[in-house]
Amino acid sequence: MRIAIDVMGGDHAPAEILNGAFAAARANADRQIILVGQEEVIKNRLIEMKELGDEVPANISAVFAEDVMDMDESVTSLLKKKKTSIWIATQLVKTGEADAIVSAGSTGAQMACAMLLLGRCKGVERPCIAIHVPGGGRLLLDTGANVECTPEMLEQFAHLGSVYMQVQEGIEKPKVALLSNGTEDHKGTPTVQAAHALLRASELNFVGNLEGRDLLRGDYNVMVSDGFSGNIALKSTEGAAMMIMDELKQGISASFSRKLGAMLIKPVLRGLKKSLDYKEHGGGPLLGCNGVSIVCHGSSDARAIENAIGLAERCVAGNFVAKVTEEMTKVAEAKAAREAAAAAEAAAAEEK
Repeated sequence: MRIAIDVMGGDHAPAEILNGAFAAARANADRQIILVGQEEVIKNRLIEMKELGDEVPANISAVFAEDVMDMDESVTSLLKKKKTSIWIATQLVKTGEADAIVSAGSTGAQMACAMLLLGRCKGVERPCIAIHVPGGGRLLLDTGANVECTPEMLEQFAHLGSVYMQVQEGIEKPKVALLSNGTEDHKGTPTVQAAHALLRASELNFVGNLEGRDLLRGDYNVMVSDGFSGNIALKSTEGAAMMIMDELKQGISASFSRKLGAMLIKPVLRGLKKSLDYKEHGGGPLLGCNGVSIVCHGSSDARAIENAIGLAERCVAGNFVAKVTEEMTKVAEAKAAREAAAAAEAAAAEEK
């Protein structure tokens, strides 16, 4: 398995990205980790490791990039900067020199590279970012790739998320929900209401609307949203999770008796922390791209990057892209058949 790593992308790049890449390489010798970044940065790190007597894993290689895409840089400048680490890393996937790309850099740049170089799976209008919700067993999409969506796009996201949960989680009939401001069918913006009607008429296991408070506890497997609302919902849960852990730490350290009590439930606290930590999944795939591209949180540390590499491997091993293409082709064909039948029915009625 060959994974290209955008060394230059992220708030803590390049140090944490390199640390995560090296950890992933040491954890599995069958992985081929391709570092993509500026030559001086990568070579200086390798020299530093040798001086410290830290052996460089044999399954590490490098491809050098002259330029860097800044986190706050306009995506339009990407077309003028085709020697950036994110562009070159994505290009390695396009040419078959890598099986997947992992990046914690600009989401917009990663989305643009995926669209321009990898293209979309047949039947997909726009790729979306799918992220595992803290707590496990639940997926939220889109979480930032598409700020504004049509009802048809939201329906496509539901199909993409459903296939993903079937492949990655082994859920035969994932429960699909639509994020709204109420559980009633008529709630939501006109777009959400129209998407609700499309999902209700689809063959998906659609369970209806759910609210933001259901994100962590609701009875669903796939939550569909536009990228604007989804990103806010996800970041809110991440912030709440961090606040809960901070409050627990402060409360426990307030007295000896509390510290003693915490020792008794230490496994529970450790499990809670792991369950709520977004770093456990590392990132999320751009679903609908004709290639595996894993989008990581901008603040990703080494552990998040290592876990994102594992996620990339699972997506490739599950042959996810081919299964998405197969599913979306069926959806497009079914839609065309329905439209043809409706047109024929309308023509017949007109003749009468």
